[in-house]
Parts: sequence; structure tokens; C-alpha cells
Amino acid sequence: MRDSFWRGRDFASLEAMQHDAVDWSVQVAGARRHPGLEGAAPAAVFAAVEARALKPLPRNRFVVATWSTGKVGPDIHVKVGPALYSVPWRLIGEQVEARSTATTVQVVHDGTVVATHLRAERGRRTNYDHYPPEKVAFQQRTPTWCRTTAAGIGPACAQVIEFLMVDNALFRLRAAQGILGLRAKYGHDRLENACAAALNAGDPSYRTIKGILAVGADTTHAQATAAGQRSAATAAVPAFLRGPDDLFAADPAPGQAPATVLHLPTTTTTGTTSDPMSDAI
Repeated sequence: MRDSFWRGRDFASLEAMQHDAVDWSVQVAGARRHPGLEGAAPAAVFAAVEARALKPLPRNRFVVATWSTGKVGPDIHVKVGPALYSVPWRLIGEQVEARSTATTVQVVHDGTVVATHLRAERGRRTNYDHYPPEKVAFQQRTPTWCRTTAAGIGPACAQVIEFLMVDNALFRLRAAQGILGLRAKYGHDRLENACAAALNAGDPSYRTIKGILAVGADTTHAQATAAGQRSAATAAVPAFLRGPDDLFAADPAPGQAPATVLHLPTTTTTGTTSDPMSDAI
């Protein structure tokens, strides 16, 4: 039937081909007596039986979708193709189904759609409403999260983040997040030292702190700070250049230079202090 219409025909356009095909189906194929219908014509059978059973066409076009299954991970995301999609946190560890189309991904659990996302080629799609309330601020990395995380690293880091959050917190939020993100690569101690070095240099910015860590200047700063602390502690402790025996010896041993005895300053009745060097032996 089909070949008898298409074979040997040429069409000037797609519209002309479609028009001629409809005419042939109604006037030729539909009017033929068909042995499979006990000699009845297909058009007559359609009008008498089939037409009443037809339903209206759907308003939306049929969408081709693919289905897959996956398990919701501890991070409340399920893998669908090359991307990750969030689902409500109560479904962690549960098996779910995913319906994927060219534009959307729907996650289904027990026959109910629990999440709908725009389809992503890679990466992840996250709806923060899917997190438990106490985790929302942490996942969004708000200024509150930045301050709390920086305080856990050290006072210098906390001071840098507080400096960034004083004015235009939302504008500088990305810089604060970037600084705190450096701890994953360099660790808390090095980040704290780098923040201290940046504060000392008067430029507590993300670029400066990252540069300090990249060249290892944070280690140099930490060593210099430790050496300065040791020097200050040593200078605060009085030292005897000679032992107590020499210091309080009345007569020097033969061939030995006289010991120098330093007396503590004394306060006179007039409130002046005598020169200790005037009492040197």
C-alpha cells in the first residue's frame, strides 16, 4: 500500500508530498476493500468503530525520557549521568529513580517526585532547601559561616575575615570564601601563618595570602616570629657574665683579673638613683 504511493513519484516540496499523501490515503487506500477486514473498506471501518474510541491529542508534545536508578549519598546528591542532583536529606541512603529529558531531571522515590532540576551536562545541581536547617548556612558559606570557620583556624585568620566582612560583606564574601578554601591545600597552620604575614604587611587580601602560601613565605614569617619571641624572652632574663663564686669573691686568685661586681641601683632620700657603674671595683 505504501509503496504503491511513493514509488515513481517526485515532489516539488515537503508540503506538496504531505498533501498528496493525505489525499491518496483518503481517496485511494481508505476506499479499497481490504481482505483483512472481511472485504470492508478501511475508511468505513474507522468511521463506524474506531473514531468513537479515539481520545483528544495531548496539549503537550510527547517527551522522550530515559530512566535510571541511583543511591542518595551522604552529601544528599544522587548521580544521574555525568552530573549530581540534590534530593531531600531524609532520603540519604535510599534508592531512587531519575527521569531525564533534554531539559530536566526528576528524582522519584516510591512513585512520588521528590526533586526537579534543570539538566546539567556536568557538575552538580543543588537546592539548599534539601539540606537540614542546621546545615544550610554551612553549605551556603554565608558571612556567619566564614567567621565561624576562621575562628577555628586561628586569631590571625579570624582578623582577616573580620576585616573583609566589615564593609560590603556580600561583595567581599567570595574573597573570604577563597581564603578559607586555601586551608584544604595548605592546612590550618600554614593558612594562619600566611594571614599573620599579610596583616603584618598591611595587605590582608586573598591574592596576597595566596601568594605568601605559594612561595612558602608563611614558613619564613613563622620562624622569624618564633625567633623574635625567643630573643625577647632571653632579654628579659638577667644574666651573670661570671659565676656566683667569682661575683662575690673578696680577693681574686693569683694571676686572675679582679671580678667586676655590679650592684643594683639604690634610691637616695632625694629620689635620685645612683649610677651603678660608679660602684664598680
